[in-house]
Amino acid sequence: MNTTRRALLGAASAAIVARPGRAADKPVIKIGIINDQSGVYRDVNGPTSVACTKQAIQEFAPGAFDVQVLVADHQNKPDLAASITKRWIDQDGVDFIQDGASSAAALAISAICAEKNKVFVATSTATSDLTGKACAPTTIHWVYDTYMEARSTGGAMVTAGGDTWFFITPNYAAGVAFQRDTTAFVEQAGGKVLGARLFPFPETSDFSAPLLQAKSSGAKILGVSAAGVDLVNIVKQANEFGVNKTMTLAALIAYSTDVHALGLEVAQGLRLSETYYWDLNDRTRSFQNRIKDKVTLWPNMSQAGNYSCTLHYLKAVTAMGAAAAKASGAATVAQMKAMPTDDDCFGSGAVREDGRKIHPVYLFEVKKPSESKHEWDLYKLVTTTPADQAFRPLSDRACPLVKG
Repeated sequence: MNTTRRALLGAASAAIVARPGRAADKPVIKIGIINDQSGVYRDVNGPTSVACTKQAIQEFAPGAFDVQVLVADHQNKPDLAASITKRWIDQDGVDFIQDGASSAAALAISAICAEKNKVFVATSTATSDLTGKACAPTTIHWVYDTYMEARSTGGAMVTAGGDTWFFITPNYAAGVAFQRDTTAFVEQAGGKVLGARLFPFPETSDFSAPLLQAKSSGAKILGVSAAGVDLVNIVKQANEFGVNKTMTLAALIAYSTDVHALGLEVAQGLRLSETYYWDLNDRTRSFQNRIKDKVTLWPNMSQAGNYSCTLHYLKAVTAMGAAAAKASGAATVAQMKAMPTDDDCFGSGAVREDGRKIHPVYLFEVKKPSESKHEWDLYKLVTTTPADQAFRPLSDRACPLVKG
């Protein structure tokens, strides 16, 4: 496999974040951020993810060890993600890898980290397999997953009367999983799926045919299983074809950055679920005030997840000692599971035995332009799913690590 110059430059970029006057013999904890820095998910990941990670390091300011950050663009290619991960661990001594982006890339990263006993925390990855059949003692799944999004968005909308659905879905694992999991919740609630259309990723930019098929289906809800630029294009074209006049659009994976890119005139009325929004409470507003001068795009839930997981990881390293943390990723993850989580983005929470980080989930409706006070005033809260109900229950025994 040929590694591109762009990926090499991204992987090589690093920044020491530590207090001045550090001792030369302090241990160094190395954190690798691997995601999409230049493609369809750049706004979902990109520079804001890096800024949020560095914000956590700055605020925690570890005194017993220094922290180094490396950044790489895997271009949503699993083989490139695997190559960078191996090089980081074998040659650069990276201790903790985070983010992940595309599900296929994240699964490859997780497998390598399990083999090499290093920590991996997925913050922008959808597949619930990371806490299911592919769970590992070195992996934690932070922000969201397909099960959570399907339950929060799909289940709630059927309860509210949206009992007939049509799906537009990209032909990759996470997209198919979103459709599958949402279909299950729709049918459990007494609803019906009237049709679906699969599209090639990333080759598709014209969604007129599936949108017209959705419109003619008679379904009340259009479930969009795509993310990033694809989601933006689908919603824009749904507006152009008048689909949103007869159907309510439900984004099965969407971010505040997507809504900002769309604009409220086009996105108004869109339903979506996130686990973080800057205007939820005093703590989220406090975080936004601290980060706003360091970013162009205000953090979405995945980018806030980089801040949250980095903070918790550094707390675990401090509790067990840098040497022990560097020696064993599995031991470090065990320490992270043993400690309650708490930060300004997600509030209090926990990491379960299967590696699932749990916290509340919020179903939002995008505001009308007349309801918004400024460009990032995007959402109104519809309902909240409590943390203990939002994610796949341990009783499903999806993860082989879960005993009993």
